[in-house]
Amino acid sequence: MPTPFRHTQPPSPKSATGRTAEVFEQIAVDFGIERPPTFVVLSSAPELLAPAWALMRESLIAGDGSRTGKELAALGVSLANKCPFCADAHTVLLHATGDHALAEHLARGGTPENAEHARVLDWGRRTRVPGAHLTPYPFPREQAPAYLGTALAFHFINRVVSALLTEQLLPGNAQRFRAVRSLAGRTLARTVRRTAVPGAALPLLDAPGPGPDWAAGTPVG
Repeated sequence: MPTPFRHTQPPSPKSATGRTAEVFEQIAVDFGIERPPTFVVLSSAPELLAPAWALMRESLIAGDGSRTGKELAALGVSLANKCPFCADAHTVLLHATGDHALAEHLARGGTPENAEHARVLDWGRRTRVPGAHLTPYPFPREQAPAYLGTALAFHFINRVVSALLTEQLLPGNAQRFRAVRSLAGRTLARTVRRTAVPGAALPLLDAPGPGPDWAAGTPVG
């Protein structure tokens, strides 16, 4: 049976123990998908798996700012890195936020009609450009740790996906169909729209420190 993995065959999440099992339990609750291949592929290296999940959770899921805005930033990163798997995933997650028209407009290659949304998407793209001017931010400064953390998380995840997963988010590239994208998003809607408690992923880390200056004192840091 074909798998989404390339060049590697990670251990089954069902056999996970210790910290790896704890990560997958938290992913199921807070991400809404029990065994997403983006994290399963890291399961043989818990020292990578735990911080990759923690950074994504504390920024994209539990960080300040709207989930729609952070999904747009992550989509911009994924488009800049030419990661179709992740770009499709963020389109589905925009459906989950309830922004169905925006998700479909972007799926067809359009630019957000809302000027704020367009600036956030462009900002995400520009985080890949060395020396790019990322300020002034297209979001309130107090939300910068969450947005910057989201961008950093997906610059890492995009590279893992591009190297070790196929480009198909769903079997047969079913996510290319609008009805499938919408249905997939709706199955995740309750989880995506639920308020997550910041800091819950920190106990999974070996020795969390103060973090960089731009996020010091926050769970993202």
